[in-house]
Amino acid sequence: MLTLHTRLERADHVTAHVNDEAVLAYDQRERCRLRIALASGATAALFLPRGSVLRDGDLLTGPEGAVVRVRAAMEATYRVSADDPQALVRCAFHLGNRHGQVQIGAGHLRIRADPVLRDMLAGLGATVTEEHAAFHPEPGAYGGGHGHGHGHGHGHDGRHLLAPVPLRQKIHRPGDVERA
Repeated sequence: MLTLHTRLERADHVTAHVNDEAVLAYDQRERCRLRIALASGATAALFLPRGSVLRDGDLLTGPEGAVVRVRAAMEATYRVSADDPQALVRCAFHLGNRHGQVQIGAGHLRIRADPVLRDMLAGLGATVTEEHAAFHPEPGAYGGGHGHGHGHGHGHDGRHLLAPVPLRQKIHRPGDVERA
């Protein structure tokens, strides 16, 4: 069994040496420890840092030197659209308020199939269409944001934050006394 623990940067010289593919649903792509089936029929053990999310096209490797390309599996989703942008923003707000994972597209949202959310969105006036599609939700403001272009300057230390995170924040509690 292969071991995959390192994400490679997308580079032309690497993609020519892809040995296998792993087709994974989103819930598999957001796990850091997992046994996966490869297209060749082989199995691989996935060991990634906690909080990693694999995107379609990501390349993985391990001590054996094999390179495996990740492909997003087609899964049951809903495409959410509305007659006007404000109605669509309202839908996005209510999905976010429920901590739902949402993929943002040009003039539409995509969510995993969930009949309760479908009914809520229809009640908000949205058109909800069932589609079998790859699911690529937004990583969130403090999430992994991987899969973006690499033409800008930032470190590749595995932390691609979309918003700044304070290094140290003092939390004031009732009864705290300021010391001079």
